[in-house]
Amino acid sequence: MADRRLDTLRHAVRWPVLLRHLGMLGVVLATLNGVPLVATVIWGEPAQVAAYALPLLALLAISLPLARLAAPERLQLNEALAVVVLAFVLGSLVMSIPLAQAVAGTPGGSLGGWLDGWFEAVSAITSTGLSTAATVEDKPASFLFARAWMQWYGGLGIVVLSLALFLHNGMFARQLMETEAVGETLVSSTKAYARRMLAVYVVLTLSAVGGLWLATGDGFVALTHGLSAVSTGGFSTFDASVAGWSRLAAATALLFSLLGAVSLPLWHRAWQQGWKQGWREGWRRGPAELGRDPELRLLLVATLTIAGLLWLWAPAGEGRAADALLLAMSAQSTTGFAPANVAALDDASKLTLIASMLVGGSVGSTAGGFKLLRLLILLRLLQLVLARAAAPRHAVLGVHLQARQVADEDLWRVLLVVLLFVGLAFVSWLAFVAHGYPALDALFEVVSASATVGLSTGIARPELEPVLKLVLCLAMLAGRLEILALLVLLHPGTWFGKRTEVA
Repeated sequence: MADRRLDTLRHAVRWPVLLRHLGMLGVVLATLNGVPLVATVIWGEPAQVAAYALPLLALLAISLPLARLAAPERLQLNEALAVVVLAFVLGSLVMSIPLAQAVAGTPGGSLGGWLDGWFEAVSAITSTGLSTAATVEDKPASFLFARAWMQWYGGLGIVVLSLALFLHNGMFARQLMETEAVGETLVSSTKAYARRMLAVYVVLTLSAVGGLWLATGDGFVALTHGLSAVSTGGFSTFDASVAGWSRLAAATALLFSLLGAVSLPLWHRAWQQGWKQGWREGWRRGPAELGRDPELRLLLVATLTIAGLLWLWAPAGEGRAADALLLAMSAQSTTGFAPANVAALDDASKLTLIASMLVGGSVGSTAGGFKLLRLLILLRLLQLVLARAAAPRHAVLGVHLQARQVADEDLWRVLLVVLLFVGLAFVSWLAFVAHGYPALDALFEVVSASATVGLSTGIARPELEPVLKLVLCLAMLAGRLEILALLVLLHPGTWFGKRTEVA
């Protein structure tokens, strides 16, 4: 009876609505991916121009007519989620051809070469940082910039632009951003929200690029690593990532990575508090706003705890504490810059990093993982279970966070997302173990992919079996979209069934 009632209430996606918004996002993607095309011209790489230009022209030729389709403005939730998922897939497919040319020396001329290019594109747009390239130091500057640029707009840009397009869907926008009921309340105008978050993102990015330029003295290195740091992406222009950098330069990159793992709405609130109160009072109000946020406090505690454990497991040597702290910052922020050789770590250190990567950063940030807010809610739930064991039978207790009660619906959603993350990592891990890879290294690799981190034990490489490259691509996409959005896309009810005629 209940299933029959759900069938009558459920509505499949409307093709005109889906195609129109895909067309709009296609135009946006073509514009964003036009930046690397311009870079190839500026840097004098004529061999790369056609590889970037042809897919973008094809995308525009398809997207512009679709964007002009007549369709209702208001979106259903399944339509909106489908558009966002398809935008990530479409963006990676479009850029797979130029990236394949740089990786394999051919513009997708062979299936293996195209797959390596698509792997790089998926890793970039999901702000992961895993790579199958044997080396990146011999690649053209346009390739290195394109990956960092895709990480930057994939980290937040597509979500912000989606929110701006879905202006009249405040309820949907809140669910898309996964701001839990106990967290930041989304403002009624998603367009204003998008502008604010983009402003915060740009300020952080400019600060990161400027800081890295001062620390490294190289503008191109500062630009590519600044884009990757703030987006918690982790692609580097060096084969050893940041391992060969000075302590100051590596610490600068990972500091901005940690800042990118903090909720962007929190940065905006802190700035607003300081601006409204004037500079003298603002210097106190702004930091106080940051200090009241439980996710930020947990992010710092988790980073220091992971650093302490890594220091404990590491062999004695010069720079042991600094390396442990930098590696903890990389894993907890889900950035993936490698200040040390991860493959050479002991098993205890790898397990510690796995736990750190799986949790990730704050809700509303560019970080991956299942998010610190969900961990806080799970800890409060555990506290509730223990309290109820000692409470009278008729006592009314609930889960509270920041003086707000967490609704049962939000509790179920938290448990579901965490379970799905663990399930995604487990299924992906089985595929690697079945191919004979060491169990712990395989688990590290798939958690790094599904949490969009990018740290690697060396399994991701050119010789990796094609089916396992596809497994990692799926894990990166699912993890970036927090799995549920991808499940909505794959659910038959999304595509087949009754369609509403309501605009």
